[in-house]
Amino acid sequence: MAKKAVATFKTGEGRTYSKVIKMVKSPKTGAYVFQEEMVPNDGVKDYFKK
Repeated sequence: MAKKAVATFKTGEGRTYSKVIKMVKSPKTGAYVFQEEMVPNDGVKDYFKK
């Protein structure tokens, strides 16, 4: 049987990171683009205040 390797961000207390998606207007073209980042759960509100 083959072994399955699994990589996670979990440490036991549940998810500690959240994927946030922010819509930003490009200064070059004027079109909107989406920025995706993995942010710790404590910093999600601070990420959107920028």
